[in-house]
Amino acid sequence: MSDFKINKELSDSLLNHQEEGLVHSPYEKELAFYSAVQSGDIKKVNRIMTPLTSEGLGMLSKKPLKNLQYHLVISIALITRFCIEGGLDQESAYSLSDLFIQKTDLCETEEAITLLHRQMIHEYTKRMAQIPKNRANSKPVVLCLDYIHKNYHSPITLNEIAEHVNLNASYLSSLFKKEMGLTIFQYISQTRLEASMNMLKFSDYSYADISNYCGYSSQSHFTYCLRTHTGLTPKQYRDKYYSSNWRK
Repeated sequence: MSDFKINKELSDSLLNHQEEGLVHSPYEKELAFYSAVQSGDIKKVNRIMTPLTSEGLGMLSKKPLKNLQYHLVISIALITRFCIEGGLDQESAYSLSDLFIQKTDLCETEEAITLLHRQMIHEYTKRMAQIPKNRANSKPVVLCLDYIHKNYHSPITLNEIAEHVNLNASYLSSLFKKEMGLTIFQYISQTRLEASMNMLKFSDYSYADISNYCGYSSQSHFTYCLRTHTGLTPKQYRDKYYSSNWRK
């Protein structure tokens, strides 16, 4: 495509946007919103969040539904990047991104996309709010966190983590507790629990499959851990938090 044709199409597009009142959000406003998500400030997010609707959006597709889907995918990608830069571990961030993009593709109405957009924002914001204020900054603990998130599906020992980061096990334990505010095994348990709760909320996997995938020794152990933390059994938790929109 020639430069002349590109420039002509760009001019036509700009004119069309002006005639139809299509505008792009001011950069400062978008930056403030993504920064609020990154900091886990749910009150500010709710205050400045703009519902994703077809009104006034830039045109990425002439099909209204497809246009909304494209804008939601872009929003997911931007929020994922902001959250990773804010301390969310990459595996969780990208897995969550993949999940929401897949759900975006399945949305059949504009209302479903608007709802999914809000759910996505709240999920990322909630996760950012849960990141300890004394987030790890030393390389050994960052490597430790990365190892846990990649291997929590299987049994993990302190010695294998220490070997992975090339540190004495006792020293690594002390360093991790100092930076994260909890022990390595408490963090492993927390990671497994968060993963299992998300699978209960956002999937139809059986309780046995979830238990096995998240690295629990048995389904009864999974039930015990969930009930201790939430006061609910897996069935009760899914009944309470599972959204029917995810089945669409």
